[in-house]
Order: sequence, then structure tokens, then C-alpha cells
Amino acid sequence: MSTPESSYTARHLSVLEGLEAVRKRPGMYIGSTDSRGLMHCVWEIIDNAVDEALAGHGTLIEVVLHADESVEVIDHARGIPVDTVEKLGLSGVEVVFTKLHAGGKFGGGSYGSSGGLHGVGASVVNALSSRLDVEVDRGGKTYRMTFRRGEPGTFADGPGGPGPDSPFTPFTDRSELAVVGKVARGRTGTRIRYWADRQIFPASATFAYDELITRARQTSFLVPGLEIVVRDERRRPGTPGEHGVVEERFKHDGGTRDFVEFLAPADPPVTDVWLLRGSGTFTETVQQLDGKGHLVATDVERTCEVDVALRWGQGYETEVRTFVNIIATPKGGTHLTGFEQALLKVLRREIEANARRLKLTAKNGKDKVEKDDALAGLTAVLMVRLPEPQFEGQTKEVLGTAPVRQVVAKVVETELTAHLQSTARTTKAQAAALLEKVVDEMRARVSARTQKEISRRKSALEASSLPDKLADCRTDDVARSELFIVEGDSALGTAKHARNSDFQALLPIRGKILNVQKASLSDMLGNAECASIIQVIGAGSGRSFDLDAARYGRVVLMTDADVDGAHIRTLLLTLFFRYMRPLVDAGRVFAAVPPLHRVETYGSGGKPGEMTYTYSEAELHRLLARLERSGKRYKEPIQRYKGLGEMDADQLAETTMDPAHRTLRRVTMADATRAEEVFELLMGNDVAPRKDFIVAGAAGLDRERIDA
Repeated sequence: MSTPESSYTARHLSVLEGLEAVRKRPGMYIGSTDSRGLMHCVWEIIDNAVDEALAGHGTLIEVVLHADESVEVIDHARGIPVDTVEKLGLSGVEVVFTKLHAGGKFGGGSYGSSGGLHGVGASVVNALSSRLDVEVDRGGKTYRMTFRRGEPGTFADGPGGPGPDSPFTPFTDRSELAVVGKVARGRTGTRIRYWADRQIFPASATFAYDELITRARQTSFLVPGLEIVVRDERRRPGTPGEHGVVEERFKHDGGTRDFVEFLAPADPPVTDVWLLRGSGTFTETVQQLDGKGHLVATDVERTCEVDVALRWGQGYETEVRTFVNIIATPKGGTHLTGFEQALLKVLRREIEANARRLKLTAKNGKDKVEKDDALAGLTAVLMVRLPEPQFEGQTKEVLGTAPVRQVVAKVVETELTAHLQSTARTTKAQAAALLEKVVDEMRARVSARTQKEISRRKSALEASSLPDKLADCRTDDVARSELFIVEGDSALGTAKHARNSDFQALLPIRGKILNVQKASLSDMLGNAECASIIQVIGAGSGRSFDLDAARYGRVVLMTDADVDGAHIRTLLLTLFFRYMRPLVDAGRVFAAVPPLHRVETYGSGGKPGEMTYTYSEAELHRLLARLERSGKRYKEPIQRYKGLGEMDADQLAETTMDPAHRTLRRVTMADATRAEEVFELLMGNDVAPRKDFIVAGAAGLDRERIDA
């Protein structure tokens, strides 16, 4: 009887040769075999072409999504070498597409910095393709080679053109790089077309046009002067090319500065786009081939170039994109760590040096600026260039080269300090505004932390921490509860009698609250009305807003049905949009719709008349016309409500507060960018566009609606 140990022998071991390992375990090389892995294959081929552009060869790359689900990448660079690799006896083209860890990016001097560094990109794509064709223009000739699942050979294509189902004949004795045409001697380049192997990728995996466009645009920013053309010939439903071939071109000459301006939100800027550029060196021990073809440990000096463009805006959203040799690193790495450490260090030092001007007292000086405070409102692009960076995995999402952290930190610290201590008038003013913003973010965070420590509803009331003017409700069911923000104390008195105190709470505000679109964060927190609203809702504000902590399921803005009421409602919406946006996103903010008129008809035989409410002038005229046609008389003058306080409790309950009869308008934000622009137009600092808007709409104003 054999034991499990004795039955496990060397004959059970398998050795995967060449590209067999890729087909057996594709996830090791491209991350997954879904749409993400399919797109990763495209990036591998495109990145090789971009590396040529980075090395100064070629200024045009074309990417074509063909109707037969193949992808073609065309560059006009030097072309893949076609001469024979002596040690292997194979052409350069075949080596690149069939041998793992082969290429010109292993210290041979062909590339100073490169995105494709593992030497597996082209060969992995070849292994995972049911067919791959490569054509190279070089030395006045066009060379061609074709592969089926990584194996070189020839396809017998019919009149329908090339395809993966054409009869295939593999090479037996030796491979052949065929000469298929002639070109002008000065013309060089590479054309690669491949069909993804559906034995590896499921039919649900598709090439994402939007992703391709985003990546092409991004690369054109990072390689100034490079033009990238993307053409979609698939006519797939739901894509821009659904009704015909679509082509987009991208070319930018401004580099990272243009990229930041493209990414930056519509928030008014606190600073211009600042460029932080520099370089540093470090020593690294690497394995290099000696003259005999053996790997030898060698100490080499590396140069790391750092290119950072950044801009702060008045908002609190953060957008930081990081790249290594134009390859995106969405999960960061050592370069991002160095950037954030230096940024925080410099800002802390400058804030401490300007503590008196920033009104940092001994009490609040105990709180230090944290990373989130420094990053609030920041849009930044960080790119480093260095030879042979170390990535964590073939998908290159995280940079692992440790010395890069110190190089980036030193460059950012030196350059950012120079900007913050600049004596130039414009830069000096922007630096002062930036420090104030960071301190305001710190104060807001501390304030939010304090608010979170306040226990909810009953414990808060017992501790008398909520405003005295809040008329709270009794229920503990957040989903059922409603907070009415009421304009004025007179309306509050009526609303108290009109509400259902079981689930409806009331918070009065006095007049027009602070315009937070213009005001600073500290001014907003210092405003009694704004602070009361944030405190009563109980979920914090800005970046620290916690939707799950909100004390009410609905927030209803109940203002008068006049111009002043509309203005107050706009001010309140501005507060919610800028500092409690998740509440709006969740559809939990509403505007009450009080009536404008009450029409009382005469009853017959001395009976009481019927009350009808209308909510617009047009609705009133339609009602009066209907009454005249039916022969009914109504009392004149018709009551026109100027404010909520003119109603009695029963009328207010029936028209505005009773869920069975009221009308509420849900505040939505289908287009956040457009909403941001409208708020900035109506409530921002720039007066001229608002004046033009008012003048343009003045002709359509009903003068009767103005209280004067």
C-alpha cells in the first residue's frame, strides 16, 4: 500500500514551455480574462508605440477597432528590428512576439524610460490571440509575419480578407519573416492587428470605446506633441459609432499643465496651475548581461525625473493622477507616498510660520493639518520618468521602486516651498489664500469630529446641544421623519399647529442666510443659521459628511411663494449643494410648494362656499374661466398669499404639510457639472455674468410678482 507521499513523484510535475504558461494562467499576466484583461492587451501594444514616441521616434499613433472585432495599432516610429538575433537564430520580430522577457527595455540603451518593462507585453498578447499579424516598414521594405495562438506560420486568407478562421499552416523547419512589399527608404513603422482568442476571453468581454478614448486623451497630455487617432468601425449599439464610423484625434502641447486644467472642476481656483519639476539620482543594484551573456549583479546610477502640476480650487473634491513613464498607476506607489508626505510637511511648516496671520490661537493650534485637509480641492498630475521601474505585478498599478519616494519628496518640498514663499504679487496672494483654505478645512474637520461626538436626537436634546428654536418630532424612525426649514418666526407659529409632531420637526431661520458660494468655510461655520442647520441635521459637512448619520429622512425647504422666498430657497440649496451634497444625491432634499391664491366660491342656499387653491397665475386664470363657464360666482378680491404666515394652521396643513394633500418638489442633481455652473452664476463672486443673465431675462419678468 502506497502512502500519499510516495505516490507523488517527479512524473507528476509539469513544465510549461514558452507561451503555454501564458495561456494556462493568463490572469498572472493581464489580471483577468474579462473586459479589463481584454483592454489590458490593447494597452500593452499601444504602450510599446508610445515608448517609441517617448524616445523621440514618431509623432502619430493610430488605433482602429475593426468591424470583425480585431484591433489594429499603427505607429510611424523606427519599426521592430527585422535582423536576426544571433543567440537565438530568429528574427527580431519573432523574438518580440514569441519569447517572454525579450525586448529593448532591459538596459540596452534603446529606451531611457519606458512603460513596457517586463518584456512580456507583445508576446502575451500574441499568446492570447487567435490570430496576430505584424507588418514592419524598415529599410525600404515591408516585412510581414503572422501567428496563431503564439505559433508562427501562414494563413490562407480568402476573398473575405484576413480572419482567425482562415486555414493556417505552421512553420516546420524554420520560421520566415516574409518581404511583402516596398516602401520609401525613409519610411518606417509597425502595424499590429490581432483577434482576441475567445477560448480565453468570454463573449461578454468587449473593447470599451470610452476607456480607449480616456486613455488616448490622457497619453496625449503626458507626451506633448504626440497625436493619437482612435477610430471605431464596429457600429456597436450604445457607442458613439452606432450609426457609422467615428474617429477622434487627440494632441496637446502643454503637458501636465494642460492635463490639470482639463481635470480641474468648475470650482473657482484658489491658485493657478503650479509646476513642480526637478530630478534626483539614486543607486540601484540590478542584474545585467555581461559580454558572455551571463547575468551579473551591477550597481547602476539611476536618474528620476519628476513632473508635477497642481492646482487648488475652492471645493473639497480631490483628483490626483499618478504616472510612471506615462503608465497610469491608479493605486499609487512610492511616488505618490513621497508627494503626499512632502505636501503635508511643507504646508504644516508654512502654516506654523504664519500662525498669527491665520488666527491660530493656542487652543486650536493643538490640532495639526492632516493629509485630507491639504488635499481638499486639489487637482494634481504627478509623473515620474526613470529607467526600469519596479512595479507590483504585470498590470503595473503600483510603483514599487523605493528610492523614488525620497526623490519625489525632495523635488516637491523644494519647488512648493519656493511657490509659497514667492515675493511675486500674484503668487504671494495665491499662497496666502491656499494657507487660509487649508486651515479652514482643518477647522471644518475638527468641527465635524465634534459634531459626530454629539449623541443623536434624545441624548442631544437632554444635553441641550441642539438649538432651542428647533421644534423636534417624537419618532426615532429616521426614514419616516421630516425636517421643515421654515422662513421666519411668524410662519413657525402657524406651522407648529399645522404639523404632525409625531414625525415632522421644524427649524426656523431668520431672513436670508449667508451666501456660502462667496463666503469662506470659516465664515460659513461662524454663521449662526448655517451652523444650526448643519448641527440639527447631524451628519457633518463637506468631505466629512456622513449620510448614514443624518437625523431626518427628508429635509423640506418651506419658504414664501414670492421673490424673497425664492432667493432664500436658492441660498439654502447652495448650502446643501456645497456642504451636504450626498443628501441631495440621495434625493432627500425637497422644496415645499405653498399656494399663491385662495378662491372661495359662493354656496347655494346659504351653504358654505368651496375653497380652491391655485399655485400659479396661469392655474388661477384657468380656474376662473371654468367657474364662469359653469355659472359659479366667487368672492372678490381673490386672496393672494404673500407669505406662509398669512395662512391659518388648517390651510397650511392642507396645502403644504399634510402628506395626503401637499405637493413637494424633489431636488435632484442629474448633471452635477451643470449644477455647479448654475450655482456659480447665480451665487458666485463674478458679477458680470450674473448681470448679463438678469438683463437677458428682465423682459420676461412679471412686475406684479415684485413686492415693493
